[in-house]
Amino acid sequence: MIRATLADRAEVAGFLRRHLPIAMFPLANLHRHGMAGGHPRAMSFWLRKDRGAITDIAAISDGGSLFPVCPTHPWADLRAAMQGSAVCAILGDAAQVTGLRAALGLEQAAGYATTEPHYDLPLTDLVMPDTDGFTLRPLVDAPRDLVIGWRRAYLSETMLGQENDMDATAIKDIDSYLAVDSHRVLFDGDTPVAMTGFNAVLPDAVQIGGVFTPPGLRSRGLARRAVALHLAQARAVGVSRAILFAASVAASTAYQAIGFRRIGAFAIVLHAEPQVVHG
Repeated sequence: MIRATLADRAEVAGFLRRHLPIAMFPLANLHRHGMAGGHPRAMSFWLRKDRGAITDIAAISDGGSLFPVCPTHPWADLRAAMQGSAVCAILGDAAQVTGLRAALGLEQAAGYATTEPHYDLPLTDLVMPDTDGFTLRPLVDAPRDLVIGWRRAYLSETMLGQENDMDATAIKDIDSYLAVDSHRVLFDGDTPVAMTGFNAVLPDAVQIGGVFTPPGLRSRGLARRAVALHLAQARAVGVSRAILFAASVAASTAYQAIGFRRIGAFAIVLHAEPQVVHG
């Protein structure tokens, strides 16, 4: 495999778009942060080509998140290409992540690893639930301490909070959401009751992440209302497709109720410490 250059950007983006459901993170990062470096989500790419056309891409952010989009599973070539690279996380199609971890010798390195059902929805098929009495508002409209507490609870429940100080992580996350206007809060009348957001955004596609309903308010259809209203907002400005992976059976049920259809399994692997690839 070879390292991509800035001259390859259009070809890389085209390949990732053809594999959009498993490539939302690297493609959205490329769209927003580019390939020149200088931001934790700026991207680098290793390419495998056959007869001049890309067949596989391994994308890695400056922050060490690795995203395989490798239909032909070129793991030996990728291990050699990535020698000396530091990997903090691996996210992508579950089968590809399993093969890649084995090839890089990282099966035992994870501080957290999960596989979740993976869903897709053309927004023409969005099923709107009854939202009478509910409104979806920008994150800034909700009390800051409340949404920080919600985010901390989300990190704890999902075990995504690998840092020692989840309070600090929750504050950092909420501040980042406010900066890019990626998240919304569902209000029942004047009461905030749930949060939803997009963790990867393209002009025509979004990936849902960070959906949270406080435990005492669950099983009332609040998450599906929040997500549906957010997707309706996105559809109104030209977004035509939504992707997500679901953290629980209850979440899967909520998403299926508004039209999402399962397309596979998505893996998330987080390392407590960066892992250096050895050739």
